Amino acid sequence: MPHLTTPPGAAEATTGAGRLGLGIPGYAHPLLAPVEWAELTRPGTPLHWAVLNVTDGPGGRPDPHCTEAAAKLRGAAGAGPRLLGHLAMRDGERSFGELVSDAHRFRDWYGVGGFYLAGAPAGKAELASVRRVADTLRGLGEDVRIVLGHGTHPYEGYVEAADQLVTFSGAWADYRWSQVAEWTADHPPERFCHLVHGVPRTHLEEAMRIARWQGAGTIWFTDRCGAADRDPWASMPGYWDEIVSRIGTGVLE
Repeated sequence: MPHLTTPPGAAEATTGAGRLGLGIPGYAHPLLAPVEWAELTRPGTPLHWAVLNVTDGPGGRPDPHCTEAAAKLRGAAGAGPRLLGHLAMRDGERSFGELVSDAHRFRDWYGVGGFYLAGAPAGKAELASVRRVADTLRGLGEDVRIVLGHGTHPYEGYVEAADQLVTFSGAWADYRWSQVAEWTADHPPERFCHLVHGVPRTHLEEAMRIARWQGAGTIWFTDRCGAADRDPWASMPGYWDEIVSRIGTGVLE
């Protein structure tokens, strides 16, 4: 199986040197997903980061429901997990000014600790422009976290432009046969994230094994399936308690 073929040096990632954690790519609005947002503040949840996406970005004005959800998550997170604002790069089509303007609104209205650049380009030619955006965003505050949502393995130079790269985003049917780029073995697991939808409960352990073997430190696995009119990331997986207990400090029954 392709995921059992590991590039040289990746073996350390499979030994548990770093515990897996969760990266939430974007729950629905807190009015539509109140339980999901509340669960993120539960003690012991192994949350690395969660993305706030109001309306394909920060929206045109502060949303009181999102402000409340953001405040609760920041309060529960302390210095640990980060709330990230969703910036839609659209494969590089958004202008520098638009992205920075959205970022300022996210910081001012919701106090985000970083940014998730959805639809980030992956080619060598776009690296300089993405690096410019990332460097500017880091200048908005201390310890601003940058996650690039490529959804595929990008040109290696991107690893120096962000704190973390999403190197897989897609369906379980593709993930279970996926292969990891050899250059990722030169970097620790905390630099990579995998987002996978349509993962059956019976294959959850296999999915985690693939993530560890391929050197991803942050994951989001869900049994929700994507479709033209359905966002698989909008709600929590049916096995939420199980995935938290498997990789976290345990779930209180």
